[in-house]
Amino acid sequence: MAEVVDHLGTGGKTGIVDGTEIRVRRPAVGRKDRDKFISGKSKQNAVKAMVVTDADGRVLFCSPTRPGSCADITHARQSGLVKLLADGPAVEVLADAGYQGLGAQTAGRVVTPPHRKFKKNAPAWYSEMHERQRKTHSSRRIRVEHGIAHLKNWRALARHFGRREHTSDTVQAVAALLSHQQTADLIPARRK
Repeated sequence: MAEVVDHLGTGGKTGIVDGTEIRVRRPAVGRKDRDKFISGKSKQNAVKAMVVTDADGRVLFCSPTRPGSCADITHARQSGLVKLLADGPAVEVLADAGYQGLGAQTAGRVVTPPHRKFKKNAPAWYSEMHERQRKTHSSRRIRVEHGIAHLKNWRALARHFGRREHTSDTVQAVAALLSHQQTADLIPARRK
């Protein structure tokens, strides 16, 4: 993860972070951690991985998986992303609303969608401005969704039928292969 932050900082590039869920088999009855795998978002048995891409959608990093009940912001804190961004080079990281609050912890380096100040009876000018800001943010952040979609094109990650203990290794191996493939596609083919 430190290499990714350094790479983004030295190149002056923008990073994009998002969490993704991968469905897994349900833990056995009587297992003490059975409830931890149930995702609050999809109500499925899942594990979560945090993916970091560049502005072009190339996968730069995929974290080890955590149980599906783990919040995105907690995953970012436990993986060390917050500390690296707070202490490391100046880099802009775009994130979704699941990472609200990281901007204050990283000196404004994590940019999340703007809050809505008026819940009811918002002036028309404010509603238009807010929608424009959210659309701008989401159009810049869509590349991480494309990177995650490329990850899930691999059959092993569409739904993991193997042991949950090996899911993390599988996710990181697929992310490494995908990153290598995306980098190799940038190198022009040799002419004969």
